[in-house]
Amino acid sequence: MRDLKSMKTLSLGAALGALLAAITLSPAQAANPLELNFWLSGPKYDGRVAPCESALSTITSQFHEKESMYWNSTLTITAYGNIHEVAFRPWQSDNMPRRFCSGNAQTSDGATRIVNFSIIEDGGFSGYGQGVDWCVTGLDRNWAYNPGCRSALP
Repeated sequence: MRDLKSMKTLSLGAALGALLAAITLSPAQAANPLELNFWLSGPKYDGRVAPCESALSTITSQFHEKESMYWNSTLTITAYGNIHEVAFRPWQSDNMPRRFCSGNAQTSDGATRIVNFSIIEDGGFSGYGQGVDWCVTGLDRNWAYNPGCRSALP
């Protein structure tokens, strides 16, 4: 009786192993129509990107946070001027819609610097809301947008 039970278990294990091997070793195939209807529809970018002025409060708060946390600086942005759009969706239409902007930012040390930034549709945390990438010329201390914040533009 025990031999029969262990024989059934062994044959069931062998069958499951063969099934698993067949699944993993089979060539990859494209998604079937049923799979395409569930969660594989792809991005649907509408191109609804906020105007340039809507990002200024985000830039101000993120600039203050970066300066105080990483550079031990009390520098803040106190005013903006000449904010204008540089480009909207400069690349092909199936890329994430972005609005590129530029302008002047006056900092608490009295200097006026150029700020380049982009507003990205679905670019916020976990793809929710609009995200903002920005760079203040002369204060890109980790050279993320080098040279001279030009990499923040298209």
